[in-house]
Amino acid sequence: MRVVVKVGTSTLAHKTGCLNIRLVETLCKTLADLQNAGHQIVLVSSGAIGMGVGKLQLGARPSDMATKQAAAAVGQCELMYTYDKLFTEYNHTVAQVLLTAADIEDKMRRHNVETTLQRLLQLGAIPVINENDTVSTAEIAEVSTLGDNDTLASIVAVSVEADLLVLLSDIEGLYTADPHKDPNAVLIREVTAITPDIEALAGGAGSGQGTGGMVTKLRAARRVTQQGIPMVIANGADPLCLYDIVEGKPVGTRFLGNAQA
Repeated sequence: MRVVVKVGTSTLAHKTGCLNIRLVETLCKTLADLQNAGHQIVLVSSGAIGMGVGKLQLGARPSDMATKQAAAAVGQCELMYTYDKLFTEYNHTVAQVLLTAADIEDKMRRHNVETTLQRLLQLGAIPVINENDTVSTAEIAEVSTLGDNDTLASIVAVSVEADLLVLLSDIEGLYTADPHKDPNAVLIREVTAITPDIEALAGGAGSGQGTGGMVTKLRAARRVTQQGIPMVIANGADPLCLYDIVEGKPVGTRFLGNAQA
């Protein structure tokens, strides 16, 4: 299988903004093992700004754009250094791919991105993709075609003709109500179609460290399932769940691709 895995800032980092070392090590080990098993892995990773905040010891996510972009520049180095170090331990090569909305909107540039990603996968590399926050304020301001890495991950999944998209988040999946507010909220295990009733279950943005929420995840689900690609939302607190997800076991919420519905 060709699997695109998206991991968010709230999963990668502690509330201090510093790297959650144990979790990231487990994530990389699991993805490396899945690649060893014959799967092709694409990692869409948030976390540049969050890790930059920790590296620069800012204490909290900055409010001004210049400092956010500066934090992204510092944090992206830290992020890729970490991925390169950990994946190298398991004899895998990573490739950094930074994208902006313009790269997706322009037909020729998008073709070039798709060609590069396909070739990287053929060569056995693991692409690590993020939005280029140092030159694009789109994700930071949440106003662009991309706007968040849930959207970016769905675009990547379609571009590489993935067999599965997995969004690792700080929530178990889609619930019948907000589980932080309603103790009676029930996890929805399977969604066959994204109806208005399903869309109504989405809340606002997620944690204070990230930009995504259930709204962006449902948009991502709509994009990929229309192309026949299933998607799973699962809690990234235990990356070992990826084994069960790839095997099709019930983890989190699975959105069926049109071909499966």
